[in-house]
Amino acid sequence: MEQDVLFKRLTLLVAAMASFLTPFMGSAINLAIPAIGDEFASNAFIISWVATSYLLASAAFLVPVGRLADIVGRKKIFILGISVFGLSSILCGIAWSIETLIIFRVLQGAGSAMIFGTSMAILTSVFPPQERGKVLGINVASVYIGLSLGPVLGGALNYNFGWRSIFYLTTLIAVVALVLAVTRLKGEWAGAKGEKFDLVGSVLYSTGILTFMYGISSVTALDWAKYAVILGLVLLIIFVRYEMKVVHPVLNLKLFSRNVTFAFSNLAALINYSATFGIAFLLSLYLQVVMGFNSQTAGFILLSQPVLMALLSPFAGTLSDRVQPRVVASLGMTLTTLALFVFCFLSRNTPLWLVVLNLALLGSGFALFSSPNTNAVMSSVEKRFLGVASSTIGTMRLTGQTVSMAVVTLLLAVYVGNVELSQASPDLLIKGIRMSLAVFTVICFGGIFASLARGNVKEKEL
Repeated sequence: MEQDVLFKRLTLLVAAMASFLTPFMGSAINLAIPAIGDEFASNAFIISWVATSYLLASAAFLVPVGRLADIVGRKKIFILGISVFGLSSILCGIAWSIETLIIFRVLQGAGSAMIFGTSMAILTSVFPPQERGKVLGINVASVYIGLSLGPVLGGALNYNFGWRSIFYLTTLIAVVALVLAVTRLKGEWAGAKGEKFDLVGSVLYSTGILTFMYGISSVTALDWAKYAVILGLVLLIIFVRYEMKVVHPVLNLKLFSRNVTFAFSNLAALINYSATFGIAFLLSLYLQVVMGFNSQTAGFILLSQPVLMALLSPFAGTLSDRVQPRVVASLGMTLTTLALFVFCFLSRNTPLWLVVLNLALLGSGFALFSSPNTNAVMSSVEKRFLGVASSTIGTMRLTGQTVSMAVVTLLLAVYVGNVELSQASPDLLIKGIRMSLAVFTVICFGGIFASLARGNVKEKEL
């Protein structure tokens, strides 16, 4: 019994460390973007691909690697993911041009997909249903801790040791997680062992999602990006039609058509990330460009949101073990909508304490939504689909993030125009920020009903 408890704790530790890596990397490197641009003399569009390439690669690979993990074993793909992530971090640290850095970031995104496509599935395989919400909450908390430490630690590392040190620290954490995974994880968890891997479907899916998301993220910068969006949609339609005829599809679409909880929980995740991911970017502009705070002060102000997420996620996960996830998650979505509505009235005269308090409300709402929603997704499928379920909710997250930033980019371009931020009119910038937050409020309000529509979770036999 004691060995079983120790094994569970070590599994949770390894999964949490791996889940910490990717959000930490993403939030930390944002603080170093100006320094990277200066070193490689890159324009704003090219430097943006340091972040975007990572995001797109993660989204394109998530579902295929999740399905592959179900077939060959989740531990194998999980360990491979940490290895790829660690190796690519070293390569990013020694990158000699902006082009090589972007290529290595694509590789890092692939490693991230392998981690996210398996970590939740491994936890769901190891822990029984009555403990699942709690451990998924702890795992989600590790994600938010990464988001919280990223701006503070990343800014400090960039200031004192240069931007490359961020990648070196990430490599060190990856090595520790890799050693623990290799030596402590006992099991393979291949829920769909013996089934055939759908290579054609994987290519159609990855190409379609990559083309579609590339078009969305570039629609304000490139005239032909709209054609990429159309081509991506066509490929995804072909993918759906193809998958309906395959015996062992890379993504079992029947999970969406026959499993109401799975379908609406994923829709709720997509809506939530679409409505919330761009907030930190908008408030960073508000605090620095409009209110005149420096980046370090702005970073500490914004901390109130992820800190509340990290503190409340384990509680929310545990609560979803006792109360139906749709109740807890819908309450979280409601609080998030309320916080977004308050932010719609931002102005130069908004007191700082109100901004901090509303960020705390936003963080609380997101924590109450995320862990229970993840618990609902993972508890609604059979054992052989855990990897796909883990990958699907990750894809919803990444797609939502891309949509959120596309909304922000489009509306700021409409209100502010194509000028450097230092030359932008603060009044026009506030209007663009308000309109973006208003759109997010409407989207999030609709998400409340998607969350409620999922029904009660009926545990699948694991």
